Amino acid sequence: MAIGLAPTAIIAVGMTLLLVSGGFDLSVGSVMALTGTVLALLVVKGLPIALALAATMLVGAAVGATNGILVTRVGVNPLVATLGTLSAARGIALVLTDGFSVSGLPSSFGFVGGTDIAGVPLTVVIMGLIVLVADLALRHTRALRQLYFVGANETAARLSGIPVDRVRISAYVASSLLATLAGMLLASRLMAGTPTAGNALELQVLAAAVIGGASLRGGEGTVLGAFLGVIFVALINNAMTMLAVSIYWQMVVTGLVLTIAVALDMLVRGRSR
Repeated sequence: MAIGLAPTAIIAVGMTLLLVSGGFDLSVGSVMALTGTVLALLVVKGLPIALALAATMLVGAAVGATNGILVTRVGVNPLVATLGTLSAARGIALVLTDGFSVSGLPSSFGFVGGTDIAGVPLTVVIMGLIVLVADLALRHTRALRQLYFVGANETAARLSGIPVDRVRISAYVASSLLATLAGMLLASRLMAGTPTAGNALELQVLAAAVIGGASLRGGEGTVLGAFLGVIFVALINNAMTMLAVSIYWQMVVTGLVLTIAVALDMLVRGRSR
């Protein structure tokens, strides 16, 4: 179970940073698919793995910067901006591969995805380190604490000298880079680049983050809470799988969980005001 939820948990870290800052990113699942596919294609074409990794990270950073600039500088609503990149990123992945997975990768490509440390998959170790470091950084570092100020009151943040646009663009870049890392780890584990990976993953990640205490209105949330939300959603999905519930009903349940979590968040915030 742990290795299966690792990509979701890594992406949830980036989503939490965005939610805290008052934004969100619906393109993360498509970015994971695109970057995993690009990495596999580059390696199959003969590019050294290190260079392929660097090039893929640049692709992920470019998508995140595009989202951030559209939202902050152009003024596009985050829903519209990230829905656009969701469709574009998924479409590019499918165009590059004609809808087929990229296989025939060298054995060295699967090193990270197939390695264990004291019986624990390296992918899970990486996930744990990212969650731990990100949670501590969000709680205690000045750079990431600014996300709370921006999400809670953008006008006050600007007046206090915080570079709001730069902070938000950085959050979008971080979200896409973490989705890129998740795509790389998934490709290494599967030994293939899969353009259909991560379909509807953004809903699971949003549900997990909101269940973990993040708010769509910004200014609230922790990485640890989002991680616990990921575990909660995974437990629900695993329970339904064990009960032989149809995958289609699992999608219905995920949607209901997200809706209920957001509704409860709005009700609680409304009463607190």
